[in-house]
Amino acid sequence: MCAARRERSVFLGLLPWPERVQVARALRTETVGGLVLLAAAVVALVWANTPWSGTYEHLRDAHFGIPALGLDLSVGHWTADGLLAVFFLVAGIELKRELVVGELRTPATAALPVVAALCGMAVPATVYLATIGLGGGSGQGWAVPMATDIAFALAVLAVLSTHLPSALRAFLLTLAVVDDLGAILVIAIFFTSDLNPAALVGAAAGLAVFYVLQRLRVRGWWWYVPLGVVIWALMYNGGVHATVAGVAMGLILRTTRDEGEDASPGERTEHLLRPVSAGVAVPLFALFAAGVSVSADALGEVFTRPEPLGVVLGLVVGKTVGIFVGTYLAARFTRARLNPDLAWADVLALAVLAGIGFTVSLLIGELAFPDPAAAEHVKAAVLLGSLVAAVVAALLVKRRNGIYRRLWEAETRDEDADGVPDIYQQAAPGHGRAAGGN
Repeated sequence: MCAARRERSVFLGLLPWPERVQVARALRTETVGGLVLLAAAVVALVWANTPWSGTYEHLRDAHFGIPALGLDLSVGHWTADGLLAVFFLVAGIELKRELVVGELRTPATAALPVVAALCGMAVPATVYLATIGLGGGSGQGWAVPMATDIAFALAVLAVLSTHLPSALRAFLLTLAVVDDLGAILVIAIFFTSDLNPAALVGAAAGLAVFYVLQRLRVRGWWWYVPLGVVIWALMYNGGVHATVAGVAMGLILRTTRDEGEDASPGERTEHLLRPVSAGVAVPLFALFAAGVSVSADALGEVFTRPEPLGVVLGLVVGKTVGIFVGTYLAARFTRARLNPDLAWADVLALAVLAGIGFTVSLLIGELAFPDPAAAEHVKAAVLLGSLVAAVVAALLVKRRNGIYRRLWEAETRDEDADGVPDIYQQAAPGHGRAAGGN
């Protein structure tokens, strides 16, 4: 009994095989999408700082839509309010899966990543508020440095050609999932415009119909796609950010399989939409959100104005301290035992990497600072803070990459070529590396 209890408390041990397959599938798509996202951000920065920057602004601010339905939006707003709804739909499905069958399904397994994520949101917000308190700035950007961009973080790991063990990648993914939930709650509660009760009631009714269709096991995209578009439009016209509709639908989708089902509705939807989200929706948002001036004067204001300085410090210092200290304290109080093959330096590297807050931070920055001039400074701060976090994390990860490579080779060795790594078949039940879960 004591041995079993000790094995269940291993932190960052070998993932159970079904969980590892699911995580690997999600991370593979997010990594490719992260590279596309990185390319889109570079294109936006170059385009916005060339003599042709006027064409960038003209395209970003061009309007189209259906004015009669309240949907006459600029290209930039379509990417933020429309395409990012797909991103948050996938995030909602991932969160639902984690809550039902993943790492968040029980308090024991959820404690570490949830506490780490909450500290990783609270401490950056506190650092921002402390910075603007000392500098006399505006507190409306407190939520900007709270988010982690999993796709950008994975792109950094891909560029480094690192062999980060699956448990570390899964922990980072779980942090990002909880981060996404926190971000959407912040957006829904703190960044709403004038509310339209009739439209919100209509959106709620649409979500109720969506739920009933799921309960009745109704299948067919022709039911859900038109209904989803209607819910999105009503949510937007209701004054609540339209991405909330995506998360709500993702949480409603069933993620457990019925008898005889090859895949649940959530799995099928995620399989179809994750490549669209990672490879199209998020990069297009980045293309029209990351185009900021990088002149010496603009960069200088990042360090002289309290709001952008608070964002940089929140991402680089707040995220690192929050996640690392939160994880360490949670492990101590839950008596979790760190995987003996790893060290707390590995958790520190992940904490720094989580300071890459690109996509959602840019979105919240636009919502928190409606004035374009102020938003430009905050966007520059997000880009600079994410870059600093990426560089520092790269140094920390490369320093340990030899250890990661050995662990990765042990985790992936499949000498009998049966598709299942040998470590899952050979390790004894009492072995901490095999039995320990995240």
